Amino acid sequence: MTEFGFTRAADDVVAIRIELADLVVQALQRAGLPAFRDGESDSPDQAGAVVYVDTDAETASAAVSVGWRCDAGPLQAAVDALVSRSSPDARAVRYPGMVGLHMQSALIRILLTAGIIATLENDNMNPDYVLVFGQVSDLPPALRPTFSPAAS
Repeated sequence: MTEFGFTRAADDVVAIRIELADLVVQALQRAGLPAFRDGESDSPDQAGAVVYVDTDAETASAAVSVGWRCDAGPLQAAVDALVSRSSPDARAVRYPGMVGLHMQSALIRILLTAGIIATLENDNMNPDYVLVFGQVSDLPPALRPTFSPAAS
């Protein structure tokens, strides 16, 4: 069982997901971004690309995802603003989420350039996340894209 009471995926399945997550971390680091797997950071407040691995046996979406974490300062400012009953539309409250949304397209482009299949998350709970499905080289040749992502 996972921490949320769902059946855990087989160890070999989780190992493949972790291997994909490690490839994502490496691709983002090669691009110059701070990136790490969730739970493997030296500090729980470390900023950068956080790569998550879903260990559930059944997933409704991708088993690997990426989110952007701002520095601890803006996150604490958002919490403080909410505790002081500031409007949810206040700049301090919206800042971490807006940065995550802006980073989303950059993360996707970097991963696609590295040959990793990534797309937008279509989830109201984590709208700034990036879903990762595998490597382009994992696809059968007939299904592989024949384009190269345009440089921006």
